[in-house]
Amino acid sequence: MPLLISLAFFFLLFKGLYQGQSNIPSPLIDKPMPAFNLPTLGTDQLITDQDIIGQISLINIWATWCPGCLEEHEFLLQLSNSPQAIPIVGINWKDKTELAQLWLEESGNPYSEVLVDSVGKTAIDFGVYGAPETFLIDEEGIIKYKHIGPLSTQIWNQEILPVIHTMQQ
Repeated sequence: MPLLISLAFFFLLFKGLYQGQSNIPSPLIDKPMPAFNLPTLGTDQLITDQDIIGQISLINIWATWCPGCLEEHEFLLQLSNSPQAIPIVGINWKDKTELAQLWLEESGNPYSEVLVDSVGKTAIDFGVYGAPETFLIDEEGIIKYKHIGPLSTQIWNQEILPVIHTMQQ
């Protein structure tokens, strides 16, 4: 009986942690995005947070080892080619450069820039604890929205687009 109770407890604990993760509000909402200086994938060119300021953008934290990133990839490709497109900056997180390059070559590249966070410092500064995570950034570099987990058409239409429309007013 104690084993059954323990199993039930751990099941409920795990379920609660997993299901509630995308509903956790970020303390970074309405604050400037963290400063960063990251190389672009496959080059020595550095991109900073200041390079993103000036237009509404998405920052998408992703990795080749991330099942949710694979799940959202087709949507990101569609979004990057749609009339609603805004720049999507991909930050490849704790991944192997060769694998990331190969994945984008084979699957398509939805990103306007692909940055590399090989040690994870920038992701930590953004409060990331799992991939994928996506941040909506306004023209001044302020984080307006954070989504944990794969993006989809439903999330885009119901959660992100309304925030973008509010920002454009």
